[in-house]
Amino acid sequence: MNERVLRVLEFDKIRNKIISLASCSLGKARAADLYPATDLQEVERSQAATEEGVTVYRLRGLIPLGGLHDIRGPVRRATMGGTLSAKELLDIADTIQGGRRLKKFLQDTHEQHPLPIMMELCEYIPELRDVEDEIRSCIDDNAVVRDTASQDLRRLRGEMRTVQARIKDKLESIIRSSSFQKMLQDPIITQRNDRYVVPLKVEYRGSFDGIVHDQSASGSTLFIEPAAVVQMSNSLRELEVKEAREIERILSTLAAQIGTHGSELQDAQESLAELDFIFAKSNYANELRAVRPQMNEDGIVRVKRARHPLIAPKDVVPSDLRLGDDFLLLVITGPNTGGKTVTLKTFGLLSLMAMAGLHIPADDGSVMSTFDEVFADIGDEQSIEQSLSTFSSHMTNIVQILEQVNFRSLVLFDELGAGTDPTEGAALAMSILDFLHKRGVRTVATTHYSELKGYAFNEPNAINASVEFDVQSLRPTYRLMIGVPGRSNAFAISQRLGLRTDVIEAAKSRLTTEDVQVDELIRKLEHNQLIAEQERREAEELRRELEALRGEFEKERETFYAQKDKLMERAEEEARKAVRKAEKEAEEIVDELRRIAAEERGQIKEHRLIEMRKQLEDKAPKLKRESKPKQAKPADRPLQAGDHVTVVHLGQKGHIVDISGKQAMVQIGMMKTKVRLDQLELLAPEVMPTRTVVGRKNSEPKHVKMELDLRGSNIEEGIHAVDKYIDDAIMAGLSTIHLIHGKGTGVLRTGIQDYLRGHRQVKSYRFGAEGEGGNGVTVVTLK
Repeated sequence: MNERVLRVLEFDKIRNKIISLASCSLGKARAADLYPATDLQEVERSQAATEEGVTVYRLRGLIPLGGLHDIRGPVRRATMGGTLSAKELLDIADTIQGGRRLKKFLQDTHEQHPLPIMMELCEYIPELRDVEDEIRSCIDDNAVVRDTASQDLRRLRGEMRTVQARIKDKLESIIRSSSFQKMLQDPIITQRNDRYVVPLKVEYRGSFDGIVHDQSASGSTLFIEPAAVVQMSNSLRELEVKEAREIERILSTLAAQIGTHGSELQDAQESLAELDFIFAKSNYANELRAVRPQMNEDGIVRVKRARHPLIAPKDVVPSDLRLGDDFLLLVITGPNTGGKTVTLKTFGLLSLMAMAGLHIPADDGSVMSTFDEVFADIGDEQSIEQSLSTFSSHMTNIVQILEQVNFRSLVLFDELGAGTDPTEGAALAMSILDFLHKRGVRTVATTHYSELKGYAFNEPNAINASVEFDVQSLRPTYRLMIGVPGRSNAFAISQRLGLRTDVIEAAKSRLTTEDVQVDELIRKLEHNQLIAEQERREAEELRRELEALRGEFEKERETFYAQKDKLMERAEEEARKAVRKAEKEAEEIVDELRRIAAEERGQIKEHRLIEMRKQLEDKAPKLKRESKPKQAKPADRPLQAGDHVTVVHLGQKGHIVDISGKQAMVQIGMMKTKVRLDQLELLAPEVMPTRTVVGRKNSEPKHVKMELDLRGSNIEEGIHAVDKYIDDAIMAGLSTIHLIHGKGTGVLRTGIQDYLRGHRQVKSYRFGAEGEGGNGVTVVTLK
């Protein structure tokens, strides 16, 4: 991308802002390389990475980016066999720890919300806890090698402390001695050239045995090392040399260990730099309240309420920007200081930001495109050194643009054709726009020339736009109105400023009829545009309110049905408890009756006991629960008579007999019912079950009980009754029936079951379960 364009559109300020938001030198270096990309796939990945960063900030808040350093130089040197300083080793340990902490943080966040790009980067961050522990065991937080780094170092430092103590004791005895006190300038011990000395008055030099290491600026004081401690100081110096060698050995050993992990640490540096850069981008997106745009490579731009990122939020005026879908050329007209240049720069800067993977300050649903190149001719490019006029400078730039553009370029012109004769400038501007227009170049141009308004009006792929101006306040509103050409408003502004009325009227009389008509037409267009925009905003606000109300309603409805279900479950459980208690009491009563009957040889019959138990079972609650009102799926075609359907709110299948208005008559088994069409769901023909039932001639449907009491009948009477009952049950659509034959001697039960075994309409049969009558009842399943 052309550096001049990046500077003119102020992309370098955006880049500097990203650099300032990076947490460490790694991210700052990565941010310094921020440039717009032209490949759509690369841009989409960069946009997705920024979105992941925004998600992490939203879910977790503060990001643990502390402790990261740029260790690429030390790691490279260690890989080549060099020695590292204690500070460099400590930075490496801090970076290993910081990378591990950030990796764990992102992995935890990934469990809440997928972060595929960041997880891919985290794969290159190694643990290396053993390396970090080894460094920290040898070097403290002040980058000083610990005594415990080696046995030799501990011994040497112990000897050094002993010798230092002896030297200080000896010097203390000297400065406290009455014979030496008058010779000393001050009774203190100090150091010169890493040797311990005392300040001696210069006139006593001949009376004091020792080595002079320094002299005061006035010359009155000598800093002398007494002869009594010279040998001890020499020993201390020897120990210091050995200490330095041991420290160098320890640091070399640690550096060699770092060198074995050189490639891992280099990869980790790249990943950490990229992560810090991503979080810097997402932090900036949060500051701007920016959104991720939908990207394309077709040159289509549709930005909702675009805001220039470098203008203070309280001052910026949002504008809707469009280009590339229904027109390729946008001609913006309007008065000076009306906001044309700001609009132009917003268009270009947001394009560059989107291509650089940055979110843009706009509303959701905004669309941006990638371009092979963005060209801009904006501002006063006059060059004194080259002796070029403003017009010549602009034209030199335009010549270069026309030589490089293609159909995948975006071109921005500010005051195209200005700086020369208006007639020639307008003609030249139209020719330039025509050249770009024929080649399919996306172009945005600002101008004062009325001729360009006509050009944009007559070209099929071009459109006029203007920046709104408030004549009453004599101030621009900076709002862009696409589809309406701008007016100069010269007469209205002059009148508001106090220009004589007769002068204004004389000026108006010099205008042609066509000029007056065009100006009046533009005024009406502006008025209509403002009304339409106001109504659109009101409709949008109303739509948002309705969506909010609908969301609240759905939430309240969900809560209602959830509470309803809980209440139903509670009521059903309480009812079950009550019935279980009653059943238990009834069982006790029945057992007691049997016991009494057995003892007194009473005549209490078994079928009476079965009836009593059946009555208790019928009292068990059966509550219908419905979480939500069921809705029928829309049919692929209108419903019609004969269609097999499901009645959604009943859960039953049937077929449509007749349709009248919004209701249908549906046959469900032997029953017909009226149902609303929106409660019917169309079934495929094979879904609706069919059954051939042989009925009696001229028989009418009648209510059939689900049980037949055969007690007291002989075998022949029982079989005859069962045969008729099975026919009636099939006609009524019953699938299961109960035959009550009692226990007794078992003769009737055996005869009935022998008959059922050979019946063509009987699918299966079994004895009643507990609660169904046991061996006193046969439960029959029909085909």
